[in-house]
Amino acid sequence: MDPRDPHRRHLIRASLALGLATVAGRVWAAPKADARLLVVFLRGAYDAANVVIPTGGDFYYRARPTLAVARPNPANPAAALALDADWSLHPSLRDTILPLYAKGQAAFVPFSGTDDLTRSHFETQDTIELGQTVGAARDYNSGFMARLAAELTRVRPIAFTEQIPLIFRGPETVPNIAINGVAKPGVDARQAGLITAMYRDTPLGAAVAEGFRVRDAVYQSVSEHQAEADRGAVSPKGFELSARRIGRLMREQFNLGFVDVGGWDTHVNQGAATGYLADRIGELGRGLSGFVEEVGPVWTDTVVVVLSEFGRTFRENGNRGTDHGHGSVYWVLGGGVRGGRIAGPQVRSDEAHLFQNRDHPVLTDYRSLLAGLLRRLYGLDPASLRRVFADAAPADLGLV
Repeated sequence: MDPRDPHRRHLIRASLALGLATVAGRVWAAPKADARLLVVFLRGAYDAANVVIPTGGDFYYRARPTLAVARPNPANPAAALALDADWSLHPSLRDTILPLYAKGQAAFVPFSGTDDLTRSHFETQDTIELGQTVGAARDYNSGFMARLAAELTRVRPIAFTEQIPLIFRGPETVPNIAINGVAKPGVDARQAGLITAMYRDTPLGAAVAEGFRVRDAVYQSVSEHQAEADRGAVSPKGFELSARRIGRLMREQFNLGFVDVGGWDTHVNQGAATGYLADRIGELGRGLSGFVEEVGPVWTDTVVVVLSEFGRTFRENGNRGTDHGHGSVYWVLGGGVRGGRIAGPQVRSDEAHLFQNRDHPVLTDYRSLLAGLLRRLYGLDPASLRRVFADAAPADLGLV
């Protein structure tokens, strides 16, 4: 048949629309996207060591004199929550993620990440979203979730973002919808002006004016730095408020979703059992719990993967915060997940096992983790997996 024949082109388009492909003269159907997958990207590099906490050793407490969360103690509501003999969960997740873990619907994979060593938010976020071989030439029009969607039939992808994220860039257009919520100072500029005027001719006038000036300068500096790390991602509070909406859409209309959540670049005053990070983690946990409730009966066929571009330094810095690191902890949640455990290869969280004497090492490459998960979730064959994650050997951690 002449390749220019319009009838032939019509047949090709029809085959592609039905999810069919031809390999060595054989027609086969691509795997079906019957399961639901939501990827939650924590932009800014969340401090995994203060969320899934290595409480089984002493080094964590020596390395974090002001940031460490107390060892598990049922009598102390601010203490970490034991997951096993070595690991514990931040107390802000007591009512949200811990019950999922107890039901075997949540697993944590420590020492996860990428071999990208730039410690740059932009570079490493791009690395994660593209899912391509580190060091090779990058194709910025080929995100790994777009490549995954191309391997599936009955797939209905969506990005819960203001713009199409890199992870969904590809030949097919993916719909996107923004979810909103940005934290700002509790007293706005007009109110600050009124308060300043109220105290202007009093002994407190100078102190009040200076207080608002310092507050505004700090907020501007922090928010500008945070905006760079977050790249337009919704705040954790915004995610908490919108997660049920995401769950409803994933239950009724879509089965392959992505959302990014910012606010995790904690260089200063990070906090321990309480404080900035604890508040953000609490909001994330409540958002995920609301998502679970909203997807309802399809939770058994839903998987949520929570990841970040890299971890943070194991030792706290001089500003009671943490800096850009390497290895992180990924979360895998779902009604059909084989959870209630810490999965993947591990080493002790001690000084001898630090990467470059500063970070958790990466023992599970994120592409291998996801390739193994996708193989089990969708039944992808080796050729399909290579098209999604070239040069990545699937790691079967038995998560589904």
